Amino acid sequence: MKQLLVLSGKGGTGKTTVASAFIRLSEAQAYADCDVDAPNLHLITEQSVLPEKKDYYGLPKAEIHQDLCVGCGLCSRNCRFDAIDFDKIYEVNPFACEGCGVCALVCPAEAITLKPAVDGEMELYQNRNAVFSTAQLKMGSGTSGMLVSEVKKQMKSAAGEAILAVIDGSPGIGCPVIASISGVDMVLIVAEPSISGISDLERIVKTAASFGTKTAVCINKYDTNAANSERIQRFCKGNNLPFAGVIPYDLEAVRAINRGKSIVEIECSSGKAVQEIYAKTMKLLLE
Repeated sequence: MKQLLVLSGKGGTGKTTVASAFIRLSEAQAYADCDVDAPNLHLITEQSVLPEKKDYYGLPKAEIHQDLCVGCGLCSRNCRFDAIDFDKIYEVNPFACEGCGVCALVCPAEAITLKPAVDGEMELYQNRNAVFSTAQLKMGSGTSGMLVSEVKKQMKSAAGEAILAVIDGSPGIGCPVIASISGVDMVLIVAEPSISGISDLERIVKTAASFGTKTAVCINKYDTNAANSERIQRFCKGNNLPFAGVIPYDLEAVRAINRGKSIVEIECSSGKAVQEIYAKTMKLLLE
């Protein structure tokens, strides 16, 4: 199964818009939303079934058993995350605890244990012709990279003999993006023609390059700044990055997304542009 990952250096560049269009054009039998902090691919990929849900357990959380605690304070003094509060008794702040276990290690009374903690919820949609894997990270959890890996694993496990998987990645260059890139065959970066967009593009290109993953670039809303669009194309040429094409600013695209539809489901200039980008990207993917 070939895996195509759609990324961007930050949120709001049109990554999910492009990913949903590719899913529609390819009639992908497997796809996933790896933006576990704020998943939204489900909003524009109509599902005819309810998802199978299960809890995601990330890092454990420390718990102090008050009947055993002797109040020595060693746990609090050795916690580098300042996760242990004291107000008459020592208590663990679950939002600050990283589950490292140091407090349990230094406790002379063995009054601290590490308990499994639910850090999010995974969802798997299994339609007749496709599987869709996604998840929602619990607020305050720091295990987004681990959850992304579980989302991809869930998709691959359910995909069967699927030929192509399209993955909507996370914005930025952090842990969830690194987990998203791992093991994929190609990355398509959606850039925007702004100063910050160019900076974001350069960062995400370096991140993808560290994996040795085949990478291509397209520009969304290219006509909002012609000079910066040309600058991005020069950057691609100078770094031997395949350039897949440009997408114009299109109010019809906004209206389609607001109705829960992909831009290739309606007649619009952005949809036609994405079809050309899709053809070039598939050719690169299969080379």
